[in-house]
Amino acid sequence: MSQSDYSYSSLPKEISLKIASSLEAPALSSLACCSRDWQEICVSDCLWKSLLKERWPLLCGADKDPNFKDWRGFYVKQHEEQKRQAESVINLVEQRSLFGSLNAVDYLHAISCLERIQLGFRDVQMLLLKPKLNVLLNLIGLHYCLNNLQVPAFHITEALWSGKIADRQVCVKWRSTYNFRTRGGDQSRCVYLKDLVKGEDDGEVLTVLERGATYELSRVQVSDPFSGSGDEHELITII
Repeated sequence: MSQSDYSYSSLPKEISLKIASSLEAPALSSLACCSRDWQEICVSDCLWKSLLKERWPLLCGADKDPNFKDWRGFYVKQHEEQKRQAESVINLVEQRSLFGSLNAVDYLHAISCLERIQLGFRDVQMLLLKPKLNVLLNLIGLHYCLNNLQVPAFHITEALWSGKIADRQVCVKWRSTYNFRTRGGDQSRCVYLKDLVKGEDDGEVLTVLERGATYELSRVQVSDPFSGSGDEHELITII
């Protein structure tokens, strides 16, 4: 049997649909570029409706027209809107941390923005848990998924590994107001993102960041110990 015998045309349509239904949106779009036959399969409403329902279940409610077509177009439009809103948070964090520091108000504001725009776990995974972004943005996405969305830890851990950011590390320093004048009151913790999810730090780091918005802590810093300058790169400072 020649190689051409294994072309798309030799597959029953239901098998082709089964193959396509196992793919995520980016891979499905790439497959559609292979040939006209695959394009016909990969734009099928049943595939994109399923992807949209998985990512944004509330958008496939009972009030949706049962005869609605172009689920792919609807998915792409929704993705672009979520991307635009997520980029506004990314830009905010990057601007506020331009000189290496971001106060707790801005840190927690970024998390509240994610909640306000109703970013889901899949959205965070696609838009924030990426290696090309500052580790601070990875941390914000992780914090939001764990505390706000209450995503099971093993799902977040899988997302960190697939995004190749599980071994990124942050260091946290803080000082209690009760020990404001005591050098011995300074505390610090360095932890990998993967360990934050598993609670290897007993939940201390994320708790400190959340409490930083109160007056219980006079100073909190989150640092990237592997910044390009070789010096400790301050990401969050509360004074």
